Amino acid sequence: MIGTLSKNFFLYVSQSRTLNAAAKKWGLRFGASQVVAGETVDNAMIAVKGLNEKGVECIVDHLGEFVSSREEAVMATEQCIRTLDKIAETKVRCHLALKLTQLGLDIDYKFCLENMRRILDTAAKHNIFVCIDMEDYAHCQMTLDMLKDLRKDYEQVGTVIQSYLHRSMEDIRNLKDVKLRLVKGAYKESSEVAFQDKKQVDDNYMAIIREHLLSGSYTAIATHDHRIIDKVKQFTAEKGISRDQFEFQMLYGFRKDMQIRLAEEGYTIRVYIPFGTDWFGYFMRRLAERPQNIAFAVRGLFSS
Repeated sequence: MIGTLSKNFFLYVSQSRTLNAAAKKWGLRFGASQVVAGETVDNAMIAVKGLNEKGVECIVDHLGEFVSSREEAVMATEQCIRTLDKIAETKVRCHLALKLTQLGLDIDYKFCLENMRRILDTAAKHNIFVCIDMEDYAHCQMTLDMLKDLRKDYEQVGTVIQSYLHRSMEDIRNLKDVKLRLVKGAYKESSEVAFQDKKQVDDNYMAIIREHLLSGSYTAIATHDHRIIDKVKQFTAEKGISRDQFEFQMLYGFRKDMQIRLAEEGYTIRVYIPFGTDWFGYFMRRLAERPQNIAFAVRGLFSS
């Protein structure tokens, strides 16, 4: 009961525009610096290089939410382009993740599409893969529509599917030729569209993982759950699925020992590295996911 209450609390405050705006002035406080790799792209590249040296692949995300003006969306677009250029310049092994709402999806679909095309033109020049993050349910279909439009002209782009949504298996089957990042989901959704029971979410997670792997498509399994990881290892071994067809993904700052161990075992492991001043919503959702994560905030509170 306490866990549910804390989860709902952190998910609620993650959507606060007032707290989000205030957090930009606080700097990386309350433990956020343990899971966010600094405020600048240079900070992020330092983190990427360090992980690459340990045999770990990376994907970076310039954090940003609640974009409400074209000017902000253009600035976010230019930051994505600069990040792609920096990845190429530093020659690190790294992909780019981004959110469509940061690029103007809530302002105008065509405007956001134009911004994505600018980003993907740069990504194609540098041969860098771009993953479109999945946001809350209200943006799910728009995100998939955008992906469909973009894939008419670009191959190096994919998205995320969340196992807590009822629609996810159907989406997986419709995206069998797309490189996907599979997650459980980190937003608060109603029972009309999402499973509320953890076992149902976990069972559906394994089901969509198996479905996408068996389709022959590249699959990124994003989890810190060692039980899921062990099941994937066993399933891929039994089905003779090459390790070149999938990877495990984890978040920056979490399960560091497991990341290195998977790399040493010969699996591809990719770490999701967020950076930027707009860290509040991301950090609150990480606290909501697992009660243990609150320890980050407690330690950060006394060290700030």
